Amino acid sequence: MPFGFGIVGCGMISRFHARAIADIKGAAVTACYSQTAESAEKFASEIPGCKPYQDLDAMLADPRVDGISICTPSGAHMEACVAAAKAGKHVVVEKPLDVTLARCDAMIKACEQAGVTLATIFPSRFHHSSQLLKQAIDKGRFGRMTLGDAYVKWFRTQQYYDSGAWRGTWKLDGGGALMNQAIHSLDLLLWFMGPVAEVTAATATLAHERIEVEDVVVATIKFKSGALGVIEASTAAFPGELKRIELHGDQGSACMREEDIIRWEFAKKTKADEELLARMAGKTHTGGGAADPKAIGHHGHTKLFQDFLSAIKKGTKPLIDGHEGRRSVEVILAIYKAAATGKAVQLPLAKDPTWPNRKAGK
Repeated sequence: MPFGFGIVGCGMISRFHARAIADIKGAAVTACYSQTAESAEKFASEIPGCKPYQDLDAMLADPRVDGISICTPSGAHMEACVAAAKAGKHVVVEKPLDVTLARCDAMIKACEQAGVTLATIFPSRFHHSSQLLKQAIDKGRFGRMTLGDAYVKWFRTQQYYDSGAWRGTWKLDGGGALMNQAIHSLDLLLWFMGPVAEVTAATATLAHERIEVEDVVVATIKFKSGALGVIEASTAAFPGELKRIELHGDQGSACMREEDIIRWEFAKKTKADEELLARMAGKTHTGGGAADPKAIGHHGHTKLFQDFLSAIKKGTKPLIDGHEGRRSVEVILAIYKAAATGKAVQLPLAKDPTWPNRKAGK
């Protein structure tokens, strides 16, 4: 029998999860859940053998469901995760893990107590270019890391935000260009550069109406290693550019644009460097989501689901477990706090019952 996945939430991103699972031998989408019968039935009609549900508990009781993939709005991840853990089901959660640290912690605790595996969707870590950069860092080719920057200058129309009542809200989107779009690049930056010590930031809503969150953000980062960095993110940069990460050390520099490596220079050169640069300069085959959220591939998702299933089989942790998913949420909340207060914010974030005050958008 294949490992059966139940998809929770049947919106756009659920199709990418389904395609990724379909590419894996020994895995299948066996069920789906939506509060709306029409959405669940439409999704199920696209996948042979997928049973639609409007009752989450009923889906979790289905013996053909071994794990779930949560594709609901960001601020509604916790409830499904906790319910699945109590039912003994393994859990994959679309980014971000959730929108507050308390909710993230509840998810992690529920899965650990139930002994089920929890993974967070950050497919960019599985791209070959990302893996090569991480390997070069770990081998010390950059020397001392000095700068790590991420740029996500994308464009989303007003219609994009108007298409769902949850979009652009603090409660269910959890934030704007940073929490929803640039979190992938931030996760990579943290993976490459290590833990963050302090952030400063500014945010603005400049090009969109009827949203509570930012469409432009600039933050400076001080890593615990002493290295510095910048993250710029926007959904108001027409026509939208491929995301970019730049890494620098006292012995090397590299730049990744989407999945392409466009700079690869080190003081200690190797014979393979020139060939690698030529081979990795043309890896991007989609729009990368720069202007169209549907213009992404699902190959990174496939590798992530494979890693998830391997971890379950071996009894090990997936590459991006709940704690890894929580890390980017904490840094984003620190950036939002720095922007709201105009002050530098240290990490880890201290527990503060007054923060974040989502009703005030602060």
